[in-house]
Amino acid sequence: RERGGYILSLPVVPTERSDFAETNALFAAQEVWGNASGYTVFLFTSADEIEALVPDFTALAALGAQQFICTAPGAGHRSGADVVSRVFVGGAGEDAATGSAHAVLTPFWAARLGRNTFTAHQASPRGGDFTCRLEGDRVLLGGRCVTVIEGTYRLPDR
Repeated sequence: RERGGYILSLPVVPTERSDFAETNALFAAQEVWGNASGYTVFLFTSADEIEALVPDFTALAALGAQQFICTAPGAGHRSGADVVSRVFVGGAGEDAATGSAHAVLTPFWAARLGRNTFTAHQASPRGGDFTCRLEGDRVLLGGRCVTVIEGTYRLPDR
């Protein structure tokens, strides 16, 4: 817990510049990056482009349970964030605030921004704000949240 929120430590999810022909027609992105684990990153030039996206959810669903991460620099965006994104999941629609997508976006943007810490805004209808920090092979995501339930697991003695 930290300052009214939590810090979540996730493993880095690397991507590489790719030509995913089946996805290039879905989004008119500047660059496409991805990996074999089902994460595809579409780089756009502006946050306005990200907010204006109207994806074809039927076409996305036909590609399977992948994450389609659309992102752009946040310069001038009302959130004040360094990076803006939206995340679409094949067959499930738009995700509101996606930790695993930011495990992809953190090394992606750290390299572009030339620094290991930045802020990110997921521009879904609900929205989500993150602090993103790259530490070696880990991504530390911070954000405000509300604890809905707490509990203790008791495992049987063996």
